[in-house]
Parts: sequence; C-alpha cells; structure tokens
Amino acid sequence: MTTFHVLGFPRVGAKRELKFAQERYWRKELSEQDLLALAKALREKNWKHQAEANADFVATGDFTFYDHILDLQVATGAIPARFGFDSQQLTLAQYFELARGNKDQFAIEMTKWFDTNYHYLVPEFSKNTQFKANPAHYVNQYREAVANGHKAKPIIVGPLTFLWLGKEKGEAFNRFDLLAKLVPVYQQILTALANEGAEWIQIDEPALALDLPKPWIDAFQSVYADLSKVNAKLLLATYFGSVAEHAPLLKSLPVAGLHLDLVRSPEQLATFADYDKVLSTGVIEGRNIWRANLNSVLDVLEPLKTKLGERLWIAPSCSLLHTPYDLSVETQLQEKNPDLYSWLAFTLQKVEELNLLKQALNHGRASVQAQLDASQVAADARKNSKVIHKAEVAARLANLPANADQRKSPFAERIAKQNAWLNLPLLPTTTIGSFPQTSEIRHARASFKKGELSLADYETAMKKEIEYVVRKQEELDLDVLVHGEAERNDMVEYFGELLDGFDFTKFGWVQSYGSRCVKPPVIFGDVTRPEPMTVRWSQYAQSLTKKVMKGMLTGPVTILQWSFVRNDIPRSTVCKQIGVALSDEVLDLEKAGIKVIQIDEPAIREGLPLKRADWDAYLQWAGEAFRLSSMGVADDTQIHTHMCYSEFNDILPAIAALDADVITIETSRSDMELLTAFGDFKYPNDIGPGVYDIHSPRVPTEAEIEHLLRKALNVVPKERLWVNPDCGLKTRGWKETIEQLEVMMKVTKKLRAELA
Repeated sequence: MTTFHVLGFPRVGAKRELKFAQERYWRKELSEQDLLALAKALREKNWKHQAEANADFVATGDFTFYDHILDLQVATGAIPARFGFDSQQLTLAQYFELARGNKDQFAIEMTKWFDTNYHYLVPEFSKNTQFKANPAHYVNQYREAVANGHKAKPIIVGPLTFLWLGKEKGEAFNRFDLLAKLVPVYQQILTALANEGAEWIQIDEPALALDLPKPWIDAFQSVYADLSKVNAKLLLATYFGSVAEHAPLLKSLPVAGLHLDLVRSPEQLATFADYDKVLSTGVIEGRNIWRANLNSVLDVLEPLKTKLGERLWIAPSCSLLHTPYDLSVETQLQEKNPDLYSWLAFTLQKVEELNLLKQALNHGRASVQAQLDASQVAADARKNSKVIHKAEVAARLANLPANADQRKSPFAERIAKQNAWLNLPLLPTTTIGSFPQTSEIRHARASFKKGELSLADYETAMKKEIEYVVRKQEELDLDVLVHGEAERNDMVEYFGELLDGFDFTKFGWVQSYGSRCVKPPVIFGDVTRPEPMTVRWSQYAQSLTKKVMKGMLTGPVTILQWSFVRNDIPRSTVCKQIGVALSDEVLDLEKAGIKVIQIDEPAIREGLPLKRADWDAYLQWAGEAFRLSSMGVADDTQIHTHMCYSEFNDILPAIAALDADVITIETSRSDMELLTAFGDFKYPNDIGPGVYDIHSPRVPTEAEIEHLLRKALNVVPKERLWVNPDCGLKTRGWKETIEQLEVMMKVTKKLRAELA
C-alpha cells in the first residue's frame, strides 16, 4: 500500500489563533498556562485533520511558538551565550526574549528561509560553542500525538543544514568545525525519540538544494553513518530544488528513505529511478495554492507504484507551513470569483488531494473517478479561461521603447539636481514608510469593510491618522517625511486590491515570522493599473507640511514574491507586467509634485534561485522589472528603494544595477556587518543603513546608535549617508516608536555638529 505523509503543517491556526494568543501573552493579558493549552489544542486539530485525510503518519515537532530553527537552537543547547540563559531550563518567557530581545540584549538576527517569505532566527555559533541535548520539544509533541491515538513521525532539521544556516560570531573560525561536537547531540535527540517508540524520523536537509562546498557535501556520509545507528528509520527530506547532482551520495547514505521535491524539480526523478529504498515523492505543491491536476500527477506516480510497490510514499513538496489553512471558509471568494475558487487548494484541500492519490494508487483510478473528473474540469477551465489573458498587456510589454528601463542620466548628474531642490542637511533622516497600525486604524478598516462605516467617514478617519503621523514627524524634526500608510492593510495586499489580475482571500494567512502573518494576494491573470492608487493620499500628506513628503510603493519583485503567483506563464513575465503597471503610478506621483518616491524591494534577495548557475537570469529580469517601475521619471525625481532581512554581499553588482538614487537596508541586528560589503564593493549611490531594530519593542541606547553610525561613516562618505530605522514601523506601538526615533534624531544631530 502507498504511504501518505506530510512534511509539516501550518502552526498559527485556521484563524491565526496562536498569533492573537501570543500577543495577548506578551501584553500580560493571557497566562502562560492558557497559551500552552491553546497551542496543545491547535496541535491536536492539525493531527486530526491529517488522520481524517487518511495520512499514515501525523507530523510532530513541526509546531513552534515562534520558529522551528529557534526550537532547534534550544534543543541542541546552541542559544546565544550573550543572553545568559540555560537552554536546559529555558522558560517560555526567555524563549520569547531570544526571538524579540530584552532590555539588555537585541534579538537573534532574522533572515529568509531559503527562497521563501518565511523568516527564521539565525543561530549564533562561536569557536567555543558547547552543544547540549534537550529533546523535550520533540519528545513532548511526539508523546502528545501518540496519546491522541496517532501514528506519528517526528520532524527535525538536520545537522548540516542547521550549521549552514548559522553565523560565526566572535573569534574567527569555521562553523563547519563544530560538526563533530553537534552530531553526538543529534544522536541523543534521535535516541530519545526512538526510545519513545518513533519508527520513522524525518530529518530535513534542504541545504542540499544549495551549492554547498565540497567538505560539507562529503560530510553527509559520516554524519548519517553516525545518525543511522539510532534505533529508528530515518527519512532524509530534501526540498526547494533539485538534488540530482548528489544522487550517487544520497543513494549510498545509510538512511531508510529519501524525499524529493518533484514540484520544483520534476526532472530529478529520472536520476533516482533506481533508488532501492523508500522514495517519498513531493507531488503536491507545498508553496502555492493552485489545485493539482490529479490525472497528470497519477501519470507520474502510477509507473513508480508499479516499480516501487510499498516503497513509494507520497507527500507535499515541502512543509505546508507556506500555504493557508482551509479554502472552504472562503465563501466570499467563491461567490465573487467562482472560477478562481475552483482552481485553488489550501492545506486541508492538499491533504485531501494526497488522500485521493493514495486511493487511486491503491485501488485504481475508478475508485475516485468523480473526484478525478472534477480535477480535470478545473484544470481545463483554467487553461482555457478568457479572463486570464489580455492582449493589450502582452502588446505593451512587447512594444516598450528601447532602454525603457534606464534612467535618462547617470547617478552623478541626477543626485546633483536632486540635492539642489531637496536642500537636506548632512545625514538626512527618514523612515522606511509605515507608522504604527493602531487599534483605531484597524477598527476603522474593519468597520468600513463590514459596511458599518461609510467611505467618507473612513477616509476622514485615515486623514486624521495621516495628519497625526505628519505632525509627530515634524516634532521629531525628521527631514524626509512619509504619510504613514494608515490606509494600507499590507504593503502587498493594498496594491493587489487596486491592480487588475489580482484577487484575495479572507482567511488565507501564512506565517512570516513569530506572530507576524501575511495574507498574500492571488495573481491569477494579466496585471494592469486601472487608476491611481496612492497619489491622493500622498498629496494630502504633502499639503500638511512644508517638508519633503516621500511617496511609498511596493516594488514589482516584492509584489511577485509575496503573492501566490500564477504558474501558467513565466514569473519573469508576471514581474515585468507589475513593473510596467507601477510605472504609471510613479509618473502620476511625479506629476502631483511628489518627487521623492520609494519603491520597496525587500524580496529581491529571497527570489534568487538556490543554484548560482540560475542567478544571472533571475537578476537580469528582476532588475529590469524594478527599473521599469520608474521608467520615464525626470532626473530630479529621487527614487529610493528599501531591502531588509536578507544577505546581499554576493549580489551587490545586481543591487547597484537597480540604480536607485537611495537604498535603505537592514543592518542593526548584524552590527553593520552587511554595510561592510557595500563599502568594499564601493556602492556608488546614496545609502541608509538601519540604525535600530524595529522588530523589537526595545528602545536602543544613544551609545548603540552612535556606535552603528560611526561604523557606517567609516564605510560610506558622509555626503552619501542617510539615517533611518531598519524597516517600517507598522508593528510597533506609538510610545516605543517615538522614543526610538528620538534617540535616532539626538545621535544624528550630535554627529552632524561634529562633522560640520
């Protein structure tokens, strides 16, 4: 019989129950006991869904209060020593301090999980890191599942991926040298699970889809020789890309099974056709929401079933963490856009798709013929839909002027014209765009959406919030102001609601980090901008002040990356469609007198293909799409961009090729580490390194910001250095926001006086 399992489940609940409970706990409105009880109920619900869908194992160890890599840091004793916490006796409050910082320590650095929009907390390794096993996280969840009557499969990220995802801190060394100390700790964790009765343990090594150095690849043989001594069967899981180049190694490893992502890299299946152990086939998309054509999937699986028999397992391509919970609650979408609704599958629908595939493989297609027919009807309807394709969009892309994505003059000429009218002081200050989304803002938005607040009253409420933001910035004496984005629910969703070719869910939330969830738009058709989206809000904000007002847009790559994107045409084409649509908005802002315009692209780095051989092609079309978004602007219009929580060291030529007049980047958690690379590269344009971490409520000291700014001044000429926070302030409260910005401004003015 074919085995069906999942590689992980969404953690926050169908309606973000965990998010709201966490935030109440942080505000001391909910007890730890109640938070733990809610988490237990969510886990039990997840297991019940898997069991009811006929899964042979339920996934355990995948649930986390913040991040699964933070859980692994605790389990291996590798939490940062600077906090002074004991990983063996770590309290829940201390666990959250690792993630969010406290009055004495900044939070653990955060960056993107491979090429997804999920953020993990980066392990901090030192030459003297001492690992110590604490398997409680994994053991307790396994026990819970078994106690609920389930057959469970624990999941843990493997030692090589764990080390690879970390960073060296302190005295120079190679973290690879820690492997010999780490493996015995893994053995202890796996042994603890085996002693509980775990028959199979899934060990995730997604780093295999990267271009790992040879010593790291070579180490898999000895590492898994040691881990396989544990009295349990190991399923080595790879995902997010092809591992075909490692086929000889993977076939030789002493593991009981191997998982392949056959959605991202279907071609690699041929390389593993002679694999003689359990082969777990990731055939249902774990990162997007499109319904599978089950007949097409069975065309791949049926020959495998004949060949492998019971050694064939079926699964999603990766953890379902990246997909929303349940499509069936999207009644509004079903009524408004029934065609699109019929083309989608969320987590619960994906596990049901796997259930249908299992039944078809075990009992023949006829046993689920009606469901297969429905799947085929949906696939054919989507392929032939006339709603999706617009001839005028294709024509506009095909007939762009020569060099449409290039500015009229080089940066040196542009910046001179911009400085002439901007007349900003040395070390000009600004923020990244958003200000706190207060309960009043959220209540007004919710009331408006429910029809309880008229459009006029809603806009009056938003204008009141915008005026408040402008006045506060004036009081702080910031140089380039923003309107605060009170009217925006999300930096991508807002634009998706105003662009054609997009649609939306009501409960399609996915976790970005911790308690932060996003509800990505669905790009299902060709993209156009019917009318201006931000102009009147920016005009209104500018009318309130004599200071410069910055227009705020989200860039095409980020809109692409943070949406569920159609998979029937190349992503590059979708991205250029968005860029061209945004260019209409940029030119309208310019005509309205808003001549400093920020086009945020925090997702440029995360969009990189995992294999370096594919980088150039991606960076070429992504850079072109970004430049297209400001095509045609005058030299004296200043284009900003913002990027955060990603590494850029290895793509700096491509970042420079974006040719933004000013780039702002996240650097505070890494102690300006990233800025050093910009300095070594001699980044040619203006730059604003973030001087404090906005993802923590902690107010930085003057000494901390001064330390960072002085480091920046050692790298960036003072005439080209801007001062700003790491990212937008949407998630912060007003009290800490004002206090944080006051410190930033005080230090900036001190250094201005010194440099004058």
